[in-house]
Amino acid sequence: MQLTADAARLVGYGLRPRLVPARDDTYRGLVLRARSDDEFAAAVHAVASGLDLVVLEISERTGIVVGSTEDSVFAIKMTDYARRTGGEGKASERVLHALAHLGAATLAFPRPADLANETYLGRITADGVEAFVREATGRLAETAAATDAADVAVDQPALEAAWRVYTRRAQTGSTGDGRKLAGSTLGIVGKALTFLADQGLLTRTGDERGGTFRTTPRYRTHVREAGVVMFEELLGLGITELSDGSGTITIGWTSESLAEL
Repeated sequence: MQLTADAARLVGYGLRPRLVPARDDTYRGLVLRARSDDEFAAAVHAVASGLDLVVLEISERTGIVVGSTEDSVFAIKMTDYARRTGGEGKASERVLHALAHLGAATLAFPRPADLANETYLGRITADGVEAFVREATGRLAETAAATDAADVAVDQPALEAAWRVYTRRAQTGSTGDGRKLAGSTLGIVGKALTFLADQGLLTRTGDERGGTFRTTPRYRTHVREAGVVMFEELLGLGITELSDGSGTITIGWTSESLAEL
């Protein structure tokens, strides 16, 4: 019984994304136990599975990192995400937020070696992510204009829909009292990055360029797990270099590197 209780306690720590083992001796002790005691580690995975959670990683640096299945009560549904970010959850809004998250992950880990390096810290800004996504969608629009737009829609319908939604949305704007327009692309990117920070995936380090952030080990784990799905969309754009507004970013992801994730 105590074994199960301790396993559940460790899984519970995984649901507190801002807490790391270095700040809690009990947490650290449970992490070390899970890494050295196979029976305890099996119990941790069993408890997580019973809650429709998946253990992605257990390490002294990250603690326990869990992901939720679609059926888990801990899964963040789009309606919940929309509410947390002040949106309505409309289809066009979901596309914009998806592009914001793709841009953030790409700029945070532009090369496979960055994602594989446990000590690597990516640094991104809201302005940079917005500039990156806008240039990427702009290039896709140019490709569609130079060829048969109908063919683009048939071959890559998700990408075609994405660039149309993004390029039609205002980059920035403000309300009558000077506040940033929440529905602009820059406003949506800012909300997406703030959400990631609230989840312990990014750490806000300043307010420059719309907000500056650095990655956390937990974010590296999540991006690594979702990398195939996320970066396949990037490969569909055929982009090897892009600007984030402050310099040129070389994109090192290829089909071969995705296959190694």
